[in-house]
Amino acid sequence: MLTARGRSSTDAPWRVGVLFSYTGYMALIEETQLRGTLLAVDEINAQGGVNGREILPILYDPASDPATCGRYAKKLMISDNVTMIFGCYTSSSRKAVLPIVERLNGLLWYPTIYEGFELSPNVIYTGAAPNQNSVKLCRYLMRNYGTRFYFIGSDYIYPRESNRIMREVVCRHGGRVVGETYLGLRALRGDFRPVMREIKELQPDVIFSTVVGDATTYLYQSYADAGFNPKVMPIASLTTTETEIFAMGFDVGEYHLTAAPYFQNLPGNSNELFVQKYKRRYGDDQPTNMCAEAAYFQMHIFAKALAATNSTDPEILRPMVLGSNFEAPQGKVTINAASHHTDLWTRIGRANRHGQFDLIEQSMSPVTADPFLLAY
Repeated sequence: MLTARGRSSTDAPWRVGVLFSYTGYMALIEETQLRGTLLAVDEINAQGGVNGREILPILYDPASDPATCGRYAKKLMISDNVTMIFGCYTSSSRKAVLPIVERLNGLLWYPTIYEGFELSPNVIYTGAAPNQNSVKLCRYLMRNYGTRFYFIGSDYIYPRESNRIMREVVCRHGGRVVGETYLGLRALRGDFRPVMREIKELQPDVIFSTVVGDATTYLYQSYADAGFNPKVMPIASLTTTETEIFAMGFDVGEYHLTAAPYFQNLPGNSNELFVQKYKRRYGDDQPTNMCAEAAYFQMHIFAKALAATNSTDPEILRPMVLGSNFEAPQGKVTINAASHHTDLWTRIGRANRHGQFDLIEQSMSPVTADPFLLAY
C-alpha cells in the first residue's frame, strides 16, 4: 500500500527507470553507462537492497535517438509509475527528457560530461562541467603544444557549445582557432578524409575533438591514415575514453590526450575494487571509463539518500541528495547543493600502448562545479 508518492509500506522493489542505448551509433559508450548502473544495482541488492527492498531497474533502449529517449521517459513516468530516471548520454537526449521530468516532477540522474549553462531542479548532474575539464585542458595544451587549435566535433548541441566555450578560453589566453568543422553523428571513416586534408594544410598545433559515438573511432583511424604524429600534434578530447581507445586500436590511440574526472589506471582501493567487479561481470578485456564510473557512483548516491528518506518522491529525496558525498572510484565526490552538479576531480591523461591513460596532470582536490563559468 502506498502511503505517499514513491513511498510504500510493502516490501515491493524500488522501481527506477534506466535509459541508455545498447543499439545504434551511441551504443559503444552508452552501454558502458548501462553496465556501471547495473553493477551498482547488483551491489546494493546483494547487501539487502534499500531498507529491505531491492532496486528494480526498468530498462528501455532509446537506440541512440533523442526523440525515442523522450518518449520512453514519458512512458516510464506515466505507465511504469517511475519517478527516478538514470540515463542519457548526448545533450540532445537530455534536452528531450528534461521537459518531461520537469512537467511530471521526476528526477533525471545524468552521468555525462556536458556543455554547462543549465540548472534544473529535476536533474542531478554527475558528469563534468566545462570548468572541470575544458579550462584546465586548454591551459595544458597551450603550455605544452602551442596556441593554434583546430576544432572538430559531432554536429549537435554539446560539441558546438563546448567549442564555443573552448574558443573563448583559447582566445582569452592568446591562442587562435585556425579551423572548425562538424560531422554528422553517423559519420564514417571516409567522411574524415577531407578533414585530414584541411588539417594538413592548416598545420595546427593541436586538434580539439568533441566527436562522439562510433565516429570517434573513425576520426582517430583517419588521423593515423594521414600519417600525423600525435607526439607533435595530438588529438585532445573531452569525450574519448578507454572504451573508444579499445575500439580504435591501442596503437591508433597512443599519445592522444583526454581530460576526465576518472581513468581506469587511478590508484586507490575504491577504484581497484570497482575495476575488479566490472571486469568480473563484463570480461577481463572490457575497460572502465569516466561514463561508467559516473553512472556507477550516482546510483550509490541515490541509494544512500533513499535509505535515509524511504521515498522516491523527488520533493522528499532531493534535499537529502543535495550536499551528499560518496567515496567514488575517482575519489570523494559531492553533489553541490547550489548547482545540482557534482564537485569532481580534474585530470588529464595520455593514452598508452596498453589502451589506458597515463596520468599527467590532476587537481589536488575535487573541483567545485561551476556550470555557468562564473569564476572565469
